[in-house]
Amino acid sequence: MFTSFSTALSALNAHSTAVDVVGNNLANLNTPGYKASVVSFYDLVTQSLGAGLGETQVGFGVGRPNTLRQFTQGALRSSSGALDVAIQGDGFVVVRDAATNAQLYSRGGNLQVDKQGNLLTSTGERVQGWTQNNGVLSTNGPVGDIVVPVGNLRAPVASTAFSFDMNLNATATAGPPPDTFSSAIEVYDSLGTAHTVSVTFTKLAAAGQWNYSMTFPSADTTAPTTPVTGTLTFNAQGQLSNPPVAGPFPQLAVTGLVNGAANLNLTWQLFNGAAPRLTSFSNPSAVSANAQDGSPAAQLIRVGIGNEGKVLAQYSNGQQTVVGQIAMASIRNPESLMASGNNTFQLSARSALPAIGVSGTGGRGMLIGGSIENSTVDIAREFTNLIVLQRGYQANARVITTVDELSQEVMNIKR
Repeated sequence: MFTSFSTALSALNAHSTAVDVVGNNLANLNTPGYKASVVSFYDLVTQSLGAGLGETQVGFGVGRPNTLRQFTQGALRSSSGALDVAIQGDGFVVVRDAATNAQLYSRGGNLQVDKQGNLLTSTGERVQGWTQNNGVLSTNGPVGDIVVPVGNLRAPVASTAFSFDMNLNATATAGPPPDTFSSAIEVYDSLGTAHTVSVTFTKLAAAGQWNYSMTFPSADTTAPTTPVTGTLTFNAQGQLSNPPVAGPFPQLAVTGLVNGAANLNLTWQLFNGAAPRLTSFSNPSAVSANAQDGSPAAQLIRVGIGNEGKVLAQYSNGQQTVVGQIAMASIRNPESLMASGNNTFQLSARSALPAIGVSGTGGRGMLIGGSIENSTVDIAREFTNLIVLQRGYQANARVITTVDELSQEVMNIKR
């Protein structure tokens, strides 16, 4: 009978621990990426009474319960944060602790950027991955701190080619006066200054032929640039036949820019692969699209995270550039990880080595930009567990009270 004291006391300790686990789950009800823990009870060794053949077995109570963290998928919700990211599937974001430099693993997706451009978690751990180097992003090397450009000015890119997607009216006449059509496009020099290149088309008497004249503003150069002229020929199907797809294409050489920029050598791209960009059908002359490969100097506007964990930098000229890639780790037995605080985990002696790579590969989950993973805590289930544990605690406390009363009766016998 007197072993009931220690048996009931072990149950009180076990239920107290289980209540602590439930309380921690409820405290992290709204922690992004939090994974709920469950409690696993197990009994202690039993003693055999009598002849020792196992007819009468009395246990010694319950051991301190094991806690198991369940890495189930949490619900994803949309977020307005440009640097928010959620994991859909298995895996962890790889981070480094700011104080110890230890490699940790996290499911939390509230990221931020410090003044040096380091990509951090909301609690200051450095996010690991790959950063663009000299305009090239390679994910084949080792992971390191992701550093994004902060407040830098992107250098201009001088234009080298331009194009028009257009139709020249097949019903136009050579006059007099001849039908004409004009279009223009802005190109950029090495200093990022915009210049307007104009092209004027004039219908010739021969069927399917147009003359073109390509000009550059004389005010932008120290000496007028000679216009580039030539003839475009369309076949009976309205497709450009001359110049041919193999070229040569018209080129406009610009020298002596007044702002001191480098000379320009502009190529007019008449074909998109093997398909001509210019046609001559019986429709009004019109431009449907134009393009050029230069850009002015641009200021960084914002940094965000897209799908697959790509870190995107958006500039004031409308261009977006991938400047980084977040790394993910796949661990075969994540339940063996030890929580290290700040929504991070570290490897234990029982953990398999992590396999680090790009999102969506090698069994790793997908990183979803503009989203947050909710906690997996189910408030209804936790309150149910709390009630059950409370009843268990009360029942074992009653055992101690009862055994104490019985022991008092035993003490009274000798009196």
